Amino acid sequence: MASNNETQAVTAEDVREGANVDKIRDILFGAQMRDYDKRFARLEDRLIKDAEALREEMRKRLDALESFVKQEAEALGQRLKSEKAERGEAVKDLGRELRDTAKGIEKKIAQLDDDFNAGQGELRAKILEQFKSLSTEIKESHRALTTALNQEAQTLRGELTDRVALADLFSEVSMRLKKEFELPEK
Repeated sequence: MASNNETQAVTAEDVREGANVDKIRDILFGAQMRDYDKRFARLEDRLIKDAEALREEMRKRLDALESFVKQEAEALGQRLKSEKAERGEAVKDLGRELRDTAKGIEKKIAQLDDDFNAGQGELRAKILEQFKSLSTEIKESHRALTTALNQEAQTLRGELTDRVALADLFSEVSMRLKKEFELPEK
């Protein structure tokens, strides 16, 4: 019976000492860990905001590019339609008198169509070039953000307390609490 009571007493004492060690750990390192948690949260928020801003900027640029392309295509289409209409009237008026002149005008309209198609090809090439440029910018921004994140993480890792020193400190605190540690007398 006596050994059972001793076991219960030792267990209760161990629990109190464990709680004391937890309190000491919180006192020594709690503020530092909370600071690290805050820094990680701020870093994550900043990265999310930067990524969202980049996404929004790319969306705006692509919308502006799309709008520009549509406007140019519509302007070219309107110009072609108006030129076709003008040429058609001229062909009707002159067609009665000069069949040869009408054939020349038809050739001119066909040439305008070819020029328009060539212009569309150039426009497509410019769009592709801008897309490649924007894609490269996005990749570079992503690379820069990744590098900054890795550097920040490396800085934070370097600031963490050495585990061996921490273990030695806890051992000494434990020994002092158990009164097993004696300081050398002067």
